Amino acid sequence: MTERIIGAAAEPPRVNLPEWTVTELSAALKKTVEDSYGYVRVRAEVSGYRGPHASGHCYFALKDSGAKIEAVIWKGVLGRMRFKPEEGLEVIATGKLTTFPGQSKYQIVVESLEPAGVGALMALLEERKKKLAAEGLFDEARKQLLPFLPDVIGVVTSPTGAVIRDILHRLADRFPRSVLVWPVRVQGEGSAAEVANAINGFNALLENGRIPRPDLIIVARGGGSLEDLWSFNEEIVVRAAADSMIPLISAVGHETDITLIDFASDRRAPTPTAAAEMAVPVRAELIGTIDGLARRALSCWLRGIEYRRSELRAAMRALPNAEALLAIPRQRVDGASERLPRALIANAQVHRRQFAQLAAHLTPRVLRQQVHQEVARLEGFSLRIAQCTRVHAERRRERLQSVALRLVAARQSNVEAYRNRIARERDRIEVLLQRANRAAMVLVERRGARLERAGQLLNALSHRGVLARGFALVRDAEGHMLHGAAAVAPGTRLDIEFADGHVGAIADGTSGEPNPGGSRPAASAAPKPAAPAKPRSTAGGPGQGSLFGA
Repeated sequence: MTERIIGAAAEPPRVNLPEWTVTELSAALKKTVEDSYGYVRVRAEVSGYRGPHASGHCYFALKDSGAKIEAVIWKGVLGRMRFKPEEGLEVIATGKLTTFPGQSKYQIVVESLEPAGVGALMALLEERKKKLAAEGLFDEARKQLLPFLPDVIGVVTSPTGAVIRDILHRLADRFPRSVLVWPVRVQGEGSAAEVANAINGFNALLENGRIPRPDLIIVARGGGSLEDLWSFNEEIVVRAAADSMIPLISAVGHETDITLIDFASDRRAPTPTAAAEMAVPVRAELIGTIDGLARRALSCWLRGIEYRRSELRAAMRALPNAEALLAIPRQRVDGASERLPRALIANAQVHRRQFAQLAAHLTPRVLRQQVHQEVARLEGFSLRIAQCTRVHAERRRERLQSVALRLVAARQSNVEAYRNRIARERDRIEVLLQRANRAAMVLVERRGARLERAGQLLNALSHRGVLARGFALVRDAEGHMLHGAAAVAPGTRLDIEFADGHVGAIADGTSGEPNPGGSRPAASAAPKPAAPAKPRSTAGGPGQGSLFGA
């Protein structure tokens, strides 16, 4: 081994090989794998599946007894899949083989997934059944009783199949009812979601809404293979059936077909026709039953009337006649009528005796004494009333005097308080007046200083200062300023402004060349009398001189 290492180290390096970056090498490998294999179908077992990632994508592995390959299902593809991956499920995955450069591994991007045979479907069905049963969705305590005669029946099925015609025909034969059909697809991709939405939609209808709410729901489909009926084994359908507040009958497939919705529904029907028979009774049988019950009720009533009539007759025979019933009361009345005159005379004597006793006590002397006593009582009451009136008046007078004294004191204190307050306010106003005077004086000084600075700035920027330094301003007859000699034609009337007034002039044809004598006549005319100039604060410069050379 040592000799091999030494020999290998002694070999010269292959410097002529091209250099690859890791990114370039990963891209080349990715292109090679994708071009060589492309789309593949793999039969394997799902391993390491923990549900969708937070991003919505699924990451797991496909393995068999000898190898394992990573797999990924993108979020959009997962939502369209009919079968979702589950841990330990044997599946046939179709997808594109590619590499993931970030971890230097190859993977398969799954685009379709299906169970590997009926055995896998049955295993998945049993596992899902155990899971939902453990949650209590199949308990008998959750199941509701079917209404005896529903007014509106909601049917969830395909609108184009024979199932809806069988249900309508059977309902018309037994007992015609209003039927509300929610059309759905009963197999294929997206059918499970449509069935679940239909069940939830019927439950969401209002009791007195524009669309009547069904009293019973029938979920129906014809027979088919296990793959055709697989939509009714999906969790979304089973949970919608278990959560339905409206009683639900499942009629999926034939009598030998079993789906998970059969365990979650309130009643299972072997066929759609049998579901219609469970939903409503036979009208003719009901009419016959009602007629029989009416006849039985009438016969029972007649027998009861006859029985009561017989009892009344027996009771009448057992009762005594009227003479026997009134004999004893008549005798009591006769005895009372014989005793009544004697009792009246005795009662009158007793009352006369009592009146005589009372009259003996009511003599004029006794009455006079009682009158005198009552008069004395009245005089005592009048004296007490007069004394109470005087005492009450004295107390009121004392209270009024104390209140008057308190009012006087309060008025004086109030006047004094207002006087003090007026004095304080007067002092405060004087202080504010002084502050206002000082503020006004400061404001006037500041405004005067600002005005003076503005006047100085105006004088500095005015052209009057320039004219005072010996310059002149030339205008034409219309008053427009002239900036150069080229703008003056011969014979043009000019207005020349100096610091102390205006001078009128007429331009001649003299050239603009300077005069050797130091003077250059530019115009000849009599001077225009100028208005007296206002005195200026700034001193002017020396005069400009005469334009006529004088």
